[in-house]
Amino acid sequence: MDVSLILKIVGVGVLVSASASILNKSGKDEQAMLVTVAGIVVVMLMLVGEIGELFDTVRAVFDF
Repeated sequence: MDVSLILKIVGVGVLVSASASILNKSGKDEQAMLVTVAGIVVVMLMLVGEIGELFDTVRAVFDF
């Protein structure tokens, strides 16, 4: 895992948190929830490649 991936995830988290907070304070709770869900989906998509590499490494270690 690379440090840049962690920094990207932190950046997405900060942006999602700030926008959801602004939307909540302006009374748009539904949009704030959608922004939060979209942030989670984006982070999960960023992690899919890393999870694939993890499975490949586990297979190589245990000779599957």
